[in-house]
Amino acid sequence: MEDERIELSLTKRFRTDIWTPFVKGINKYDMIQPHDKIAVCISGGKDSMLMALCFKHLHKYSKFEFDVEYIVMDPGYKPENLELIKQNAEKIGIDIKVFKSPIFEIVNQTGGSPCYLCARMRRGYLYEYAESLGCNKIALGHHFNDAIETILLSMFYGAEYKTMMPKLKSTNHNGMELIRPLYLVHEDNIIRWREYNNLKFLACACRLTEAVEKGNGELVSKRKEMKDLIKELKKINPDVEKSIFSSIHNVNLSTIIGYTKNGKYVNFLDEYETW
Repeated sequence: MEDERIELSLTKRFRTDIWTPFVKGINKYDMIQPHDKIAVCISGGKDSMLMALCFKHLHKYSKFEFDVEYIVMDPGYKPENLELIKQNAEKIGIDIKVFKSPIFEIVNQTGGSPCYLCARMRRGYLYEYAESLGCNKIALGHHFNDAIETILLSMFYGAEYKTMMPKLKSTNHNGMELIRPLYLVHEDNIIRWREYNNLKFLACACRLTEAVEKGNGELVSKRKEMKDLIKELKKINPDVEKSIFSSIHNVNLSTIIGYTKNGKYVNFLDEYETW
């Protein structure tokens, strides 16, 4: 069967590049505990679909019990896009739960940056639906490259140094957590997995940014700018991605002018006389 063949490719051909870093990330950042109930959030793209397949396999062979729900939020997709998500879910052998939200409609009326507004609202709806299913965690499909691009974005456009955390406690939904199990999986390997299995996924199904897909858009993806920048830097230093990622694990606070923790700003001068 097709779903069995695709799942087998995950642990055979892509064991080193996808399955092993997936499991390593979960263990390294302590993402899953016994008796968790995790809502695996599927947008329809390659990353979240791969994550769902990884969870399907992990759930079957885990050393401890945990439960999984595969959820798809329909923020206003065109019928053909939603149908593609359902077809791909069937191909990889998962049962999805689809729920609706008015995100596209709200963003269209609000104006401003559609991607920013959509991202902010999307998480709230995902948390609420996951809670209604009895879940205590939601899993998102952000990967290694998302993390390092976020570091550069924060520096170049946010004037601060921060990254996409592997897991977060929700501030608005008590007892809920967000986890990113693909945190150590490189995007190039996800693309290779997709192409090897001849799968077609959604890119961006947002009606508000379709012009960009067609080459007519005025919106410029800042994240794509970071992808292009990293690509150029790799020509000089092939290990630049690894260096950027390692930097968030090795921050030397003794050489930092200022930092914020739990909402409190600390300047190096505050402790300078005690050094």
